[in-house]
Amino acid sequence: MTRSISYAHAVNEALSQAMKQDKNVICYGLGIPDPKGVFGTSSGLQEQFGSERVFDMPTSENAMTGIAIGAALNGIRPVMTHQRLDFFLLAMDQLVNNAAKWHYMFGGASSIPITIRLILGMGWGQGPTHSQNLQSWFAHIPGLKVVMPTTPEDAKGLLLSSIFDDNPVVFLEHRWLHNQDGNVPENPSFRVPIGKAKILRAGTQITIAGMSYMNIEALRAIAYLQTLNISCELIDIRSFNPIDWNTIFNSVRKTGHLLVLDTGSETCSVAGEIIARVSMEVFSSLKAPPARLALPDIPTPTSFALTKYFYKNAKDIVAEVAKQLHFDLPHEIPELEKKCPHDVPGNWFKGPF
Repeated sequence: MTRSISYAHAVNEALSQAMKQDKNVICYGLGIPDPKGVFGTSSGLQEQFGSERVFDMPTSENAMTGIAIGAALNGIRPVMTHQRLDFFLLAMDQLVNNAAKWHYMFGGASSIPITIRLILGMGWGQGPTHSQNLQSWFAHIPGLKVVMPTTPEDAKGLLLSSIFDDNPVVFLEHRWLHNQDGNVPENPSFRVPIGKAKILRAGTQITIAGMSYMNIEALRAIAYLQTLNISCELIDIRSFNPIDWNTIFNSVRKTGHLLVLDTGSETCSVAGEIIARVSMEVFSSLKAPPARLALPDIPTPTSFALTKYFYKNAKDIVAEVAKQLHFDLPHEIPELEKKCPHDVPGNWFKGPF
């Protein structure tokens, strides 16, 4: 059965179903049993499964990750959660030099099945140390799988695939997506394969490859562009290591144009890697140079005034499509103006947690 639930509910359901399916799945991290339950994603789990399988941890990120590695080597499947990706940077040594390398160093004879949930993305007051999008950094590490779901359906399906993968997966959740609703299968066996992109909208004139919250902005842009008879194909990349190159290449062969949307900084971005590979593999199909929309190469500002011009949105996407396809736009596009402050996803948003 499929029904409409929120992204946060989908994550919560995936955790609950995984823990019911396998008694070796545990869930821990800062704020996991708190009343707000990490945007609601962990609410009720401790009541369901007890404090031995669902528990809080002291603020020691490197130690938390070392515990997960040791547990995983002894048959446990830990799901570790951080309310800020930025805080997890204290554990990069454990992640890069231990978790990611183990399967390779021991000839495939031993694995570390850890899922690391990291919350990222913009929001009022977040600033340079609380809103970094570092997916390209994680994707650069051999041995790590990196996924970033956009829809509630993919949040559930990719999380279940991550938990039951036998090697470490970094699972990235944008905080502006947790209240998005969508149709999600109730079936506990539901899976979305890691390494497979998804075509969210079919089109013929330009390929837009997006990720996470930028796909929401892209859908707004595409809806407007349809009124101008511009046909866009939107690909949700979903997985950054591995990347589904065939879906991207086939789309570019069809459209001849490529725009990549990235939530991270421009230099050395996932968007840059996609443009490089497309230019190498399907250059003859391109009718114009590929383009990318990503963040400037400066730390994320905190103030309301500065963030207004820092982040990209649907208007920026429309402008870039117009540039690639050589058509003029009106000076004002009321359809793309947000009806709430620019640093929140909607009027329901009451704070960074």
